[in-house]
Amino acid sequence: MMTITKEQARRFMLSKQGLLGKHRFAGKDGAYRYVRQAGCIQYDPVDVCGKNAELTLQSRVKGFSKQMLADLLYQDRLLVDYSDKELSIWPREDWPYFAGYRERSKAHGASFPDIPELEEQAIAYIRENGPVSSDSLPIEGKVFWHSSMHWSGNWHGQSPAARSVLEQLYTDGVLLIHHKSGSRKFYDLADRYFSPALLNAPNPCPDAASFRQWRVKRRIGAVGLLWDRRSDAWLGIDMNTDEREQAFDTLLHAGEILPVLAEGIRSPLYLLSEDQPLMEAVLADDIDRKPRLEFLAPLDPMLWDRKLIEAVWGYQYSWEIYTPAEKRKYGYYVLPMLYGDQFVGRIEAAADRKAGALMVRNVWYESGVRQTKKLAHALDGAVGRLAKLNHCGQTAYRI
Repeated sequence: MMTITKEQARRFMLSKQGLLGKHRFAGKDGAYRYVRQAGCIQYDPVDVCGKNAELTLQSRVKGFSKQMLADLLYQDRLLVDYSDKELSIWPREDWPYFAGYRERSKAHGASFPDIPELEEQAIAYIRENGPVSSDSLPIEGKVFWHSSMHWSGNWHGQSPAARSVLEQLYTDGVLLIHHKSGSRKFYDLADRYFSPALLNAPNPCPDAASFRQWRVKRRIGAVGLLWDRRSDAWLGIDMNTDEREQAFDTLLHAGEILPVLAEGIRSPLYLLSEDQPLMEAVLADDIDRKPRLEFLAPLDPMLWDRKLIEAVWGYQYSWEIYTPAEKRKYGYYVLPMLYGDQFVGRIEAAADRKAGALMVRNVWYESGVRQTKKLAHALDGAVGRLAKLNHCGQTAYRI
């Protein structure tokens, strides 16, 4: 088994992510290529200084704008909003892999007496009238229903019928999100945007085990290096410890993943076999290591396993958005700061869109980080890019 240093592990992961050296991804095509590489990026509707998916792309894609992601989702239809690692955005080409997921959703919906009849009504209305939201679909009342996508087993009660039937049809794959207006979702029929060949493509995974293997491999590729341990990196994958270990074992024996040992870390780390040339380049110090300063999104793929980040970097990060204000160590929406191959601190920034200004409320540097002019200049540049992402013409530091 190959042994690497923690420094080499850091450089490999950052190079894989496109966060070290010159930008590997640029423009709308670069945004699409990064999502394809990651498999999925998480979506979260909170917008303090950009939504999570936008921040994820902005840190990697030169010249990225929010409109690029909107176009890829709702004009080009190369990306879709759907469940994967919780709410996610992923490439349209992966649609066949989730066929089993959609079949289970349809069976789940059929178990509620009111839903099948409401589905027929909703489909007929949308077929005639076009995209709808839960406010504009003329189905009133409430039904007993819960989503199979994010369901807690102890849920009991009723939900608005229009919203319920739209979410059920969306989970079934009959509807797509046509567009969003703020946090409001508008739905349309999937067969208006996806070809019959794609909608009816056979599932490439013949059973649940092969689907788990595909997803485990995809998550390893998203992070760069992962270990066979409990981790938030596996969220959304229905598997227990034995099933996860079996997925790793199968992928390892098939030669699809490779193990490495990082000095000081007891558990082996795994990379995709296709990434072996990148690892060899890192070991030969034949990579671009020019430092960039970037802010990472709270649910960035790099941060999916925060215990791994702590083991490799010695950096602790907790997203405190759901932590009571009096218990927060830093702030409501704080982003990690990455400079070169090191986490150098974190920043709290918020877009005041009425004033057209990005407000920097606080910057915390890690212990031992020298606050040089070069670092300050790099920080100003990153703040300027974040302001541009949020259509803010000015920045203000209120620390």
